[in-house]
Amino acid sequence: MLDQITRPIGMVLADGAYDGEPVYRSVAAHSPAAEVIISPRSSGVPRDTAANAPSQRDRHIRLITERGRLGWQRDVQYGRRSLGDVAMMRYKHLIGRSLRARSLSAQKVEAAVGCTVLNIMTSLGMPVSRKVA
Repeated sequence: MLDQITRPIGMVLADGAYDGEPVYRSVAAHSPAAEVIISPRSSGVPRDTAANAPSQRDRHIRLITERGRLGWQRDVQYGRRSLGDVAMMRYKHLIGRSLRARSLSAQKVEAAVGCTVLNIMTSLGMPVSRKVA
């Protein structure tokens, strides 16, 4: 999938299903400066070289050990991943699960129009929440 992206990636946020060195290596090969934030599995252990040359995954595992999983999520702002998930869920529910246009250029326009409509709808109708207690 990374082969389809021509520009450098700044950050990759993914859930634990993508945990593992192959994903980290693929992202590093595509965009060496990319920050990879993937929730390590609960059984995840650091590599043997973690003491001398820790990978991003090793640093995540160490941080989880030191601060707990919720502390790690706060520190790396892992909650941003759910914002993308929710945005895609909204798009699929309101706009549809598939594109109707046949040509790629028309599909790009259709997706852009869908995003614009979704942005307008959410700006008009999103609740404003405030902490009470």
